[in-house]
Amino acid sequence: MTGQEISVNIPPTLDPVYSNMIQIAYKDDEFTFMFLHQLPQVNQARAKAIVSITPTHAKNLLAVLTKTISDYESKFGAIAPPPADPKGAESVTTLRGYS
Repeated sequence: MTGQEISVNIPPTLDPVYSNMIQIAYKDDEFTFMFLHQLPQVNQARAKAIVSITPTHAKNLLAVLTKTISDYESKFGAIAPPPADPKGAESVTTLRGYS
């Protein structure tokens, strides 16, 4: 095993979740991601997971996502941009300076 590899133990009771929406909040020492599942045709979403990470880890996440999306698009083709929301709403809600 190299210095970059770690063994990951996934508990058998850990269930995967599906999220089709995310809210992001941040303050000086952390970013918090609330993964939501928005119900179709209903103005309602259910929180599925909340994850907080340091700003440094958030920046690393951005780099990893950028590389992973590039690799994905090289293999499967470009990901189409999301359709424009007629109301101009963003699909990601950022909550700034929460406490």
